[in-house]
Amino acid sequence: MLSPGHGKPRSELTGLAEELASRGYVVAAIDHTYESIAMTFPDGRVTTCVTCEIEKTPEWWVGLVKSRARDVSFVLDRLTGPRAAWKGARLIDPSRIAMAGHSVGGAGTIPALLSDSRVRAGIDIDGTTDMAIPEGGLSRPFVFLGKPSTYTPGQGEAAAATWERDWERLTGWKRRLLLTGAEHLSFTDLGVLVDQLGLDASAGISGARAMAVTRAYVTAFLDRHLRRGHRPLLDRPSPGYPEIKHCAPESRTCR
Repeated sequence: MLSPGHGKPRSELTGLAEELASRGYVVAAIDHTYESIAMTFPDGRVTTCVTCEIEKTPEWWVGLVKSRARDVSFVLDRLTGPRAAWKGARLIDPSRIAMAGHSVGGAGTIPALLSDSRVRAGIDIDGTTDMAIPEGGLSRPFVFLGKPSTYTPGQGEAAAATWERDWERLTGWKRRLLLTGAEHLSFTDLGVLVDQLGLDASAGISGARAMAVTRAYVTAFLDRHLRRGHRPLLDRPSPGYPEIKHCAPESRTCR
């Protein structure tokens, strides 16, 4: 399951979806109704981003990610089970489902994991986790993947504080990874498109390289936790991907 940022279409995650599909994963990317800038239904009806015009508070964002978790469960209901709407439903193993998302799509992985036991693992890609993990904790595998300022204390990033809080409540397998030189859009197709248009995104890494790194680490995570394959890429720094820093919040160090 893939979920895009607020106001963004699911197509911003096409590069990641293609990578996963090429490796044998069934990928479902969601356009969240009234959140995408434009969404067309099969009957031709078009909805726009109504939520883009709403004044937003921390409580509003919590409500939004809860709504996204319900969207995820709805799509899973439609893709799996005896009355699946998709003719390729037999290709899906309902015991091996994960979710990844960018920005608020990444933040939405937490309520999805908490509310739907079918989602076995989650990846938050540079998203502020407005909805806190309960004190009882979350034991399923989880990765935070973000830009350096998301983690570095004192940078004014809202995500830094929420990641610190939720890291302590992740009781299962977990990693915190930072992509050196990245900006918020670097993890999506937009980073590649910005470079192609010659625009300045203030990133210290090219869009194509950021895409390649994101693909590699998301795939490694899914291979490890859905296919039970050992992926040392997730355990230590890699000479093939020197841009990725493995962080240990307990010691406040990254290497």
